[in-house]
Amino acid sequence: MKVLVTGVAGFIGSNLASRLLAEGCDVVGVDNLAYGLRDNIPKGVEFHFQDIRSKEMFPLFNGVDTVFHLAAKNCLADCQADPLETAEINISGTVNVFEAARRSGVRKVIYAESSALYEGSKVFPTPESEVKPESFYAMSKFASMYFARGYQKFYGLNLTALRYFCVYGPVQDYRRTIPPVMSAFIMKLLKGERPIIYGTGEKKRDFVYVDDVNDFHLICLHDDRPNGRAFNIGSGVNYSVLEILDKISKMVGASPVPIFKQDLPGEAQVTLADIAQARSLGWQPKTSLESGLEKTIRCIRQEMKAGRIH
Repeated sequence: MKVLVTGVAGFIGSNLASRLLAEGCDVVGVDNLAYGLRDNIPKGVEFHFQDIRSKEMFPLFNGVDTVFHLAAKNCLADCQADPLETAEINISGTVNVFEAARRSGVRKVIYAESSALYEGSKVFPTPESEVKPESFYAMSKFASMYFARGYQKFYGLNLTALRYFCVYGPVQDYRRTIPPVMSAFIMKLLKGERPIIYGTGEKKRDFVYVDDVNDFHLICLHDDRPNGRAFNIGSGVNYSVLEILDKISKMVGASPVPIFKQDLPGEAQVTLADIAQARSLGWQPKTSLESGLEKTIRCIRQEMKAGRIH
């Protein structure tokens, strides 16, 4: 099976590519390295330096069975600061991927939406029907959702939307302007620095380990039941930012005094996934928070020792 992954140098994309290679797939990777790192791309991937907004990538889709479209501008602060580029990448870029897949006769496209679509919801756990975007990032994902519906309706393109909650694990996107909370805390504590908390630290997040996410990716790859549907991909359990800091601090033997900064605009106060639909396909998150954190801390330690994180 030939599979194309956009955003292959990013966190989820690189982990997915490794899993696909282990499954015996031929993997074509596309990335413009704006956010991802070339070192993240597994050996065995046929890598192409391309921007998803460019039609020059269209020939890469020839002979591809399945596309995983993960490339995006996804740092909330960066998206709020530049809504124009956010729309160009997350809307126009996504439509460009859909069009390339359509023209090449790709069998199915699995693409990233986001739990940010639920920013305005007060229903917890949140089902897939509770779409209430508030930030520019979420709005861009909302728009691409409607383009996906159009490609399904008018062209019969098989599309599956995955609404990732807070995915964490090895090679998480630590180069963001504001890194994800897990990697940000771990890096600060390992360097003996004070971690930064935006707001009071009482926000609660649903964290899911990347290996569990890849288990669902494989269901989407091999099974047609997800076609035309949207799925929450989370753990169904949430923790506050302060609770996460406490757990990481104990694991690395630190006693930090955090720096509190002004809250970030547009962020949800609580995220908690209703994962009943994903479970109905036989999927279940298996990795405990403690186990996932241990693996993530080990990876970041190795990256720092090798000089890849400063």
